[in-house]
Amino acid sequence: MRGLGYRTLKTAVGAALAVLIAQTLQLDFYASAGILTILCIQRTRKKSYLSAWERFSACIIGLLTAAIIFEALGYHFLSIALVILVFIPIAVQLKITSGIVTSMVIIFHLYTVGTVSTEVIVNELFLIVIGVGMALVMNIYMPSNEAELNKLQNRLEENYAVIFHEFASYIRRGDSDWSGSEIVEAGKLIQEAKNMAVQNLENHILRYEDTYYHYFKMREKQLDIIERMMPLLTSIDYHVMQADMLAGFMDDLAEGVHSKNTAYLFIDKLEELRDSFKEMELPKTREEFEARAALAHLVKELEQYLAIKKQFRPVQEYGIFESKV
Repeated sequence: MRGLGYRTLKTAVGAALAVLIAQTLQLDFYASAGILTILCIQRTRKKSYLSAWERFSACIIGLLTAAIIFEALGYHFLSIALVILVFIPIAVQLKITSGIVTSMVIIFHLYTVGTVSTEVIVNELFLIVIGVGMALVMNIYMPSNEAELNKLQNRLEENYAVIFHEFASYIRRGDSDWSGSEIVEAGKLIQEAKNMAVQNLENHILRYEDTYYHYFKMREKQLDIIERMMPLLTSIDYHVMQADMLAGFMDDLAEGVHSKNTAYLFIDKLEELRDSFKEMELPKTREEFEARAALAHLVKELEQYLAIKKQFRPVQEYGIFESKV
């Protein structure tokens, strides 16, 4: 079971087991162990660990604060107000605010009992350990979303291939019925994948960098360049021989998105294309000059597109992706 369903299942099981353990140990307020477990279970392993640490620390500090104030001033409603006024600023200062609500449970236990004794302190410590500990146990296993990330990667690369084929077609013919939907979809895929990659990173506590996130960030930068190329394409209203040459390169680039070719190969091809442009005769008309200028600008944008990919080398460093353009 994935997503919300999986989290709901483990929350229910964890809370029930926490209550069962606390009740078996005959602890007072044993149901509170389940509350602590529910509050500590988070969407990712990293968030769960941080939440557990903050709540555990806050509960201990809240317990000590309440014990001191209640014993000094007595167990009445004004004492509760003072405990809250003292405890919350401490929690904020220590950056453990997520544990404030959890600590209130422990504080009101102490108020309800009306005394501070070894038995009461031990009871509350057991509740904290059981509740927080069960949440950590439930979050030891997190379902991997790398399969979904791979699917998003493939869909994105398919969109990029279509985009460059359509670009090539437009350069050759000067008209197209293409709607550009792949560009819009690519932006949505990148955003979805980046969010998923961040979650994937937070489920790997000892991993400080996530190749998936960097990959989709790289694709996002390339998409910016693709969007900049659109007005350049539409500005070409005069067909020249150089257009066919660049269109052929774009078709090759589209096929390269799904191949094992690296960006270096296409950078070399683009450089050869640029050199061949320089060796050709100068434009004879204004229309030809403007068309060739737009094509030269497109070449520069393609260089930036490939340079971004060149900087991303996951095959050598991580062994996760093939180096695709």
